[in-house]
Amino acid sequence: MYDLPTLVFMGTPEFALASLRGLIAARATIPLVVTQPDRPKGRGRKMVAPPVKLLAQEEGIPVYQPQKVKSGEAIERIAALAPACIVVVAYGQLLPAEILALPQLGTVNVHASLLPKYRGPAPIHWALIRGEEKTGITTMLMDIGMDTGDILMQSEMPIDPEDTAGSLHDRLAEEGASLLVGTLRSLKTGTLNPRPQDDSQATYAPMLVKEDGEIDWKEEAKKICCRIRGLDPWPGGFTVWKGKRLKLFGCKPLPISTQARPGTVIAVNEGGVQVASGKGVVLVKTLQLEGRRSLPVADFIRGYSLKVETRFGE
Repeated sequence: MYDLPTLVFMGTPEFALASLRGLIAARATIPLVVTQPDRPKGRGRKMVAPPVKLLAQEEGIPVYQPQKVKSGEAIERIAALAPACIVVVAYGQLLPAEILALPQLGTVNVHASLLPKYRGPAPIHWALIRGEEKTGITTMLMDIGMDTGDILMQSEMPIDPEDTAGSLHDRLAEEGASLLVGTLRSLKTGTLNPRPQDDSQATYAPMLVKEDGEIDWKEEAKKICCRIRGLDPWPGGFTVWKGKRLKLFGCKPLPISTQARPGTVIAVNEGGVQVASGKGVVLVKTLQLEGRRSLPVADFIRGYSLKVETRFGE
């Protein structure tokens, strides 16, 4: 019945919830969940608990939130449990070699890409931004490098033309949970053969900042749309209009030729805003002016004067 190894779970954000739920549903023995400390958020800077902490508390699993997982106290706390395995899903801190060496079966990580492609903290976003047609989930044995450990199992997933970082995140999280359970079962029975990554094929997915969302209208429409989709919902693709940031959502490249300068609005109607790019036209269906809520174009144009020949990005 209990075909999973006793494990310590380490994770923090929404992406890790599906994996923790999957382990609980599979009746894994989890004596401890390690997650990031509560952080202040919002305008009121109210302290907010990470999603994984809330789920663990609901399930009655002890929670530990070290400021630095490299501290002697954190290492001792985990070592005292003598877990057969440690599972890491978007924890948010690099683990020291002392923790990686603790479990007999190793430290297993769930990563949202087909490694060695898109190593790093933002693989879902960058796969979309760079126009990939497929991605997936990798489970691997962690080492001291950044997503460089031996691969255990992989599951491929197509990227749909309408996918955003948000929709792809949710599908990959669920797939990650399923692959994790299968990985741990095989790991416990000794039927897995870890394989080294081919470092020559590695690509990277660095941390995103808000400035990554700025649209360069001189790029071709398809590339602009990939960026907008890859940054939806956060940090959001944006342009500048009337001195304010204007976020753009729900885009589609149109094979329309135009002589208008890139960034010029060439059509506005309830179906969307058409904007000239370096090649082709970008159709945008939802807009969000800085400090306001997002609105479908049909509602936006009723409240704001957005006209043909307006220039975005100036």
